[in-house]
Amino acid sequence: MCRKLDGAPAAAKTARRKRAALNEVLNTAVEKGYFVKNPLNGIRWNAPAVNEEVDPAAVPNPVQVGRLLAAVGRLRGRGPHLEAFFGCMYYAATRPAEVIHLRREQCHLPETGWGMLNLSRGVVTSGTEWTDDGSAHEVHSLKRRAANATRPVPILHQFVRILLAHIERFGVSPDGRVFRNEAGNYVDPAAYGTTWARARESALTQTEYASGLAKRPYDLRHAGISFCLYSAVDPAECARRAGQSIQVLFRHYAKFLDGVQEQSNRLIEQSMQEWDRISNGSPPVG
Repeated sequence: MCRKLDGAPAAAKTARRKRAALNEVLNTAVEKGYFVKNPLNGIRWNAPAVNEEVDPAAVPNPVQVGRLLAAVGRLRGRGPHLEAFFGCMYYAATRPAEVIHLRREQCHLPETGWGMLNLSRGVVTSGTEWTDDGSAHEVHSLKRRAANATRPVPILHQFVRILLAHIERFGVSPDGRVFRNEAGNYVDPAAYGTTWARARESALTQTEYASGLAKRPYDLRHAGISFCLYSAVDPAECARRAGQSIQVLFRHYAKFLDGVQEQSNRLIEQSMQEWDRISNGSPPVG
């Protein structure tokens, strides 16, 4: 399970995933009476260590994100249609599967002020041989959430305007999806991955490109969450908007939380200085 087909070592996450799949198969065999117990339970195995922390070097800042999104919009073909698609991953810190499923009725897009995306489902590519109806896609509930769970995510007015312009230009699919391919079907990960690769080549400097900055579209989600933390938003609220537990947020974004702690320390110092002034007879500021 720790090897690829060519015999080379598999990535740590791959090894863990393969073992988890085998363990589930054996547990099912126990439930159906084929085995008395799961034989894996008697095997000592040290799982490969996985580095789950997001690398700050791969996370673009707002200026770099702006350049990348503009580059997407300038590309021929599907580029203009995917500019707002990638924008959702950054401005709303959404997962690609959630953006693919996004419907117009889930979008509150006022003329002024903040908007809201009320996320409810995600679309994953499974392959026709793995679905009951032969479709290549499956609609799932939000990750690690109940089937009817929703997640409202506020969005800046700058992105509200981008989404409104996208809908005005491209419309929506018959079932209300905001994003679709040329045939009207679900946006394909391979297709938007190719577009993103072209945008990186166009928008990034040689140094930025070689460093692996924003190498994957998913790095836009990392960038959105990290900017939320950088802005000193409460980590619990960052986790809620991202659809994560606070434990996962701390584990994945530990390096960014260091900066949040520094900002929090400054705020505490300012508050303490204010109370010192009041205790010395000075009137409160403001």
